[in-house]
Amino acid sequence: MPKVLTAALLAATILSVGSARAEEISIALGSVGRDVDEMRGQLDAFQKATGHTVKIVTMPASTTDQFGQYRLWLSAGNKDVDVYRTDVIWAPQLAANLVDLTDAMKDVVGQHLPAVIQSQTVEGKLVAMPLFADAPALYYRKDLLEKHGREVPKTWAELTETAKVVQDAERQGGNAQMNGFVFQGAAYEGLTCDALEWIASNGGGQIVSPEGEITINNGKAAAALDLAKGWVGTIAPQGVLGYMEEESRGVWQTGNAVFMRNWPYAYPLSAADDSPVKGKFDAVPLPAGEGGQSAACLGGWNLAVSQYSEHQDVAIELVKFLTSAESQKSRALGTARLPTIPSLYEDPEIAEKQPLVAKWKTVFENATPRPSAPTKAKYNEVSQQFWTAVNKTLAGQGDAATNLQDLERQLRRLKRNAW
Repeated sequence: MPKVLTAALLAATILSVGSARAEEISIALGSVGRDVDEMRGQLDAFQKATGHTVKIVTMPASTTDQFGQYRLWLSAGNKDVDVYRTDVIWAPQLAANLVDLTDAMKDVVGQHLPAVIQSQTVEGKLVAMPLFADAPALYYRKDLLEKHGREVPKTWAELTETAKVVQDAERQGGNAQMNGFVFQGAAYEGLTCDALEWIASNGGGQIVSPEGEITINNGKAAAALDLAKGWVGTIAPQGVLGYMEEESRGVWQTGNAVFMRNWPYAYPLSAADDSPVKGKFDAVPLPAGEGGQSAACLGGWNLAVSQYSEHQDVAIELVKFLTSAESQKSRALGTARLPTIPSLYEDPEIAEKQPLVAKWKTVFENATPRPSAPTKAKYNEVSQQFWTAVNKTLAGQGDAATNLQDLERQLRRLKRNAW
């Protein structure tokens, strides 16, 4: 990782270097890609500057499993985890168990994207600080498209056709393992993201509107899911029904996919020296649907301090350090993590070493939020019912229209009078 975090910069980003006795704290985070290695380097820098030590509590790759474990620990008042790395959608559901960071971050909060800060503010309480932003894109094999005389698809219909043409030609040429398109089709939160992109870009709206109305049962949403259903077993392997991010990347990075939908973390891994697709790919905004526009699900990760931590002061120091401009720049340079501080998108060093970062600024313009704000504490149940209906559709267990009708009935029972 680039050594941009000098001792002087470290000292400027934390609250009180060396001002108290050394303490040991812990941070819980997921294990997608090189998350743990990336964070370990920055935690070592924090330890060197402060004298405190930080232990990583490694979580499963599935964000659904992470959330379930977090909620279990927090509801039990667990004191063993001080800092949690949280998904952008979890703030309303975990807020009651998290420390209000408003006062502690008042001198730095204005540096960040207002929309991201707003997403982590619940009833006036700032429950987490942004670590990095996230929005997916379409990865494509530029060498294969050029070889077979195809253009980068601008719509999902074009992707469907192009993926089939290139896949079939490659298989006929001897690569029996080639797939046209890989994405996240397993029944978990990642499928909620993928399916929202298909539906929103097709003019099908959201699962639940910003006003709290259930809107998912409509013809445009059904058409988008029926199109995706047609991918399984044709341009996507049947196994895509069990793929999360890393399974998709595994197929893609071995050179066995023409297109992939994934998050920015996959870009530097795909471009690494030991990657079979190095120099052969690029990424663009996701295709548009019949609605005429692209939609990328807004993601991102944040840091929150447990209300039950016995080391809250040190935990807050760690959060302030890891979410600082210096730390965000280090992650952008090292692993192309997208900053939540707008000025870093104009940083010349980042632009030179990680051109992907500037490219993703366009992707953010089409970012689509998940309905965690209107559904509040019930979001997880809403998302689970949605991804279950989508996965059933992709697997051929009923058509999209029928499954969305059933989903609407389930959501109405869940909503009752209000979310």
